[in-house]
Amino acid sequence: MMAYSEDHIALAAEYALGTLDAEERTQVEAMMAVDKDFTAMVQAWEHKLGILNQMVGSVEPRTEVWDRIRTAVGLAEPQGPLVLPDAPPPPAAPEVETPAVVDTSNLVRLSTQARRWRNIATLTTAIAAALVAMIAVGVYQPDLLPEGVRPKPRTQVVEVKAPAAPAPPSAQYVAVLQKEGGSPAFILTVDGVTRNFTVRKVDAAPDPGKSFELWLISDKLPRPRSLGVIGGGDFTARPLLASYDTDTIKGATYAVTVEQAGGSPDGSPHSAPVYTGKLIETVPPATPAPPR
Repeated sequence: MMAYSEDHIALAAEYALGTLDAEERTQVEAMMAVDKDFTAMVQAWEHKLGILNQMVGSVEPRTEVWDRIRTAVGLAEPQGPLVLPDAPPPPAAPEVETPAVVDTSNLVRLSTQARRWRNIATLTTAIAAALVAMIAVGVYQPDLLPEGVRPKPRTQVVEVKAPAAPAPPSAQYVAVLQKEGGSPAFILTVDGVTRNFTVRKVDAAPDPGKSFELWLISDKLPRPRSLGVIGGGDFTARPLLASYDTDTIKGATYAVTVEQAGGSPDGSPHSAPVYTGKLIETVPPATPAPPR
């Protein structure tokens, strides 16, 4: 949009307000016919003033106001002037020299600009006051505003999350790995859902340069399957049972052999089992609640 002078902006505002004389209105309308940006500026002023117009109710003028309007436009005979007796003519004044004509065009132009900007200042003050009033009414009594400027009701959506239901306990299995008739050497615990297992060392220590390795032995498998070397700490946890079905896991024999440091190099046990045991169920799986 091109930049306009203060006079152009004032003309647009007064055109929307309706305070221009016929010559100035013709000038504004000629500019609007060739300049779409100036037209948009006039329309913007009309929109601002339209909001003020919506907030002002209609007022019926008093009878004497209509009489003055009719008299001003020539629709009623004004009261005749009061006739006074002729006064004697004044004595002839001495002839004086005619003063030089002073160019007052600049004063007229400045006066017009001053009048125009007084109107704009008054209009701006009225708009600001109207906006403050609209905000106050919109906050406390929005139903009093016209439909077009009434604030829309705000809807706030609150998401309420239900607490997550606690997970039902899974079945737990345990095997005590020991020599026959001896004290427990390891305790093997298996989770029935995840099939992760944990080996806890109880009373066993490998010879120097050797490692304990855990094996799964089942009639369903052609040979023992390694479940890894048991670590040197008190607990060793692994997920290696996830590849076996539940029946194989529950019916298998779990054995511990002594292998070279780091475990069997070829996936087969190289000594007889020194500790064995089978799983027993210690915590049953959760049963679904009966329907209500």
